Amino acid sequence: MARGKVRYWAAAKDAAGVAEEPFDAVTLDELMTQITQNRVDLAHVVRRSSFLVDGLPVGKRPHAEVVLGDGATVEVLPPFAGG
Repeated sequence: MARGKVRYWAAAKDAAGVAEEPFDAVTLDELMTQITQNRVDLAHVVRRSSFLVDGLPVGKRPHAEVVLGDGATVEVLPPFAGG
């Protein structure tokens, strides 16, 4: 089990109610399940978001295959608008 922190940006931060929080999870899929449990607004935002793990984009890799290392930082990036 890896321990780290998840950081929320923009709409994800608003939906989570915090800028960051600690986690204990093995994969990104497990982490997403944990952070969205009983948080309907956050679950909605997370479905549309992209993710960075230790600064590297997850891209289209299945979240169950993204293994989190101890001390990892996961960033939740909702779609941004602007020019």
